[in-house]
Amino acid sequence: MKLVYSDRKGGTSKQVELDESAKAMMINRKIGETLEGSTIGVPGVKLKITGGSDSSGFPMVGNIEGSRKLSMLKTLKNSGSKGEKRRQTVVGNTINANTAQVSAVVVEEGVETEEGKKE
Repeated sequence: MKLVYSDRKGGTSKQVELDESAKAMMINRKIGETLEGSTIGVPGVKLKITGGSDSSGFPMVGNIEGSRKLSMLKTLKNSGSKGEKRRQTVVGNTINANTAQVSAVVVEEGVETEEGKKE
């Protein structure tokens, strides 16, 4: 499982491959939750989960509960026909073992460590 997190202030993004213990920490988390970066191997930041995709490449959607895969009707934004709709397969908002990538954004930098120092 990969974690891609971006820093809006600096305009940068980084990609981290999560180990087994970090994967276990990510399982059953939902889009919109915040977590300490040190628990998953990214010390010094607080992250908010914004999305992701499963191993087949289907995107996660925040308004579908669970981790099920389904086909939903979506309105296209950049189409020639006004109001054109198409079916798109999407995955629910919960991270599971089948999730390949998780997207996050940095909410807070310099989270204090156990020693009381800012990183």
